[in-house]
Amino acid sequence: MLTNQEEFALSPYAKIYDLVVPKDNLLRRINGIVDFSFIHEELKNKYSLDNGRNAIPPIRMFKYLLLKVIFDLSDVDVVERSKYDMSFKFFLDMAPEESVINPSSLTKFRRLRLKDMEILDMLIGKTVDIAIEHNLIKQNIIFIDSTHTNSRYRSKTAKQYLQEKSKLLRKAVYQIDEKAKKIFPEKPVSKDLQAELDYTENLVDVLENNPQYSQIPAVNEKLNHLKEAFEDCNHQTHFSTDSDARVGHKSEDHSFLGYKTHLAISDERIITAAVITSGEKADGKYLKELVEKTNQAGMKVDAVGGDTAYSGKDNLIYTHKKNIKLVAKLHPVITNGTREKEDGFVFNKDANRFTCPAGHLSKTSGLIKKRGTNRNDQLKYFWNVEVCKACPIRRGCYKEGAKSKTYSIPIKSNEHLVQEAFQQTDEFKELARSRYKVEAKNSELKNRHGYEKSKAAGLFGMQIQGATTIFAVNLKRIVKLIDEK
Repeated sequence: MLTNQEEFALSPYAKIYDLVVPKDNLLRRINGIVDFSFIHEELKNKYSLDNGRNAIPPIRMFKYLLLKVIFDLSDVDVVERSKYDMSFKFFLDMAPEESVINPSSLTKFRRLRLKDMEILDMLIGKTVDIAIEHNLIKQNIIFIDSTHTNSRYRSKTAKQYLQEKSKLLRKAVYQIDEKAKKIFPEKPVSKDLQAELDYTENLVDVLENNPQYSQIPAVNEKLNHLKEAFEDCNHQTHFSTDSDARVGHKSEDHSFLGYKTHLAISDERIITAAVITSGEKADGKYLKELVEKTNQAGMKVDAVGGDTAYSGKDNLIYTHKKNIKLVAKLHPVITNGTREKEDGFVFNKDANRFTCPAGHLSKTSGLIKKRGTNRNDQLKYFWNVEVCKACPIRRGCYKEGAKSKTYSIPIKSNEHLVQEAFQQTDEFKELARSRYKVEAKNSELKNRHGYEKSKAAGLFGMQIQGATTIFAVNLKRIVKLIDEK
């Protein structure tokens, strides 16, 4: 049962806080800046108002979560420290002699009370409101980027995943009849995934053809799990206990299993919007959502800064339509063509065709090749393949046995031409100099607040972690900006 949040027990020891928690203490400052009653209002419908034991106040439970991310503590450690750290007890609105919660209560609070809430947008919106109220956000530019968070659970390859499911199935059969080993196919010797897939298929066939085993519920359940795993392995290369985590790539050589947090920050380094996804999602697709969430939080966006991933044609069209300056360089393929250096193909303006390195003119003028709504069209030129076959410098230019020889160049759209001109201006270069701020914010989230690894399994758990971490980081930044005024 939820009681009136404003009713606190008086303590004869309350004045101890004035002695041991200085006025410049971070937690005291946060308590003075933020009116946490919005948490009570948001969560009161999650509690019974007239039935059951008195509940721990939701504001206190939420503050426990904040302490966890501000100081990067586990559930057990944050509760343990709350027993003796007077700044923690002061922040939690507890009497100095009051008992702390059981750590398991935090898990229940996250899963039961915060479920089905737009907690990420709510908490970010609250901090942006506070920043605007204190006149801290002065520029109308945001910088966007994504940061990855590794799943807390180890990833298995598709082969390891199949082997695990096959082992569980065989074990279930052996508990019924150890002699069943004789009918099973031989385990693959090869380390190749295809060999494991073939073995799995044969194992399933054997059991389905022996109903004396497959019709037993315990075996049938494991058999269905294996069949499902077999289908999954045709679409996924890695598996984890964390079913929502996905493999993403930070570079050609660096992959991770986990989640992405797509962030927007103001020039003053306050996070104004965030979208949390599984790890495989592309960064560029979230520009529009980050801009609109920032606007909804109360900050008007006139310019957006980001890396090359955000300069796709869809984003160029969107920002132009909204009269927003996009401070993101076009991909070099767009600005410089598809080749990094001169390759010997030269455009003959008089013939309106290309000549190859051997001086042969293309046999047809350029043809437009459609490539989809978010990619440039191409001009494609063709050469007489019989001439290419006999060309003395065909090596590296003509592939033996090929039925055609072509050369393609991308056509810059009007949006690309406008953006290319903008990125040459002093204004673009000046705005782009501040893009490092979002990368520094990503580093802060990971290195100071435990955002390098997820604390729980599932996208919902990552949403809670992201919401509370961003809220805490924003509050710390707001306190610092107020001190600098």
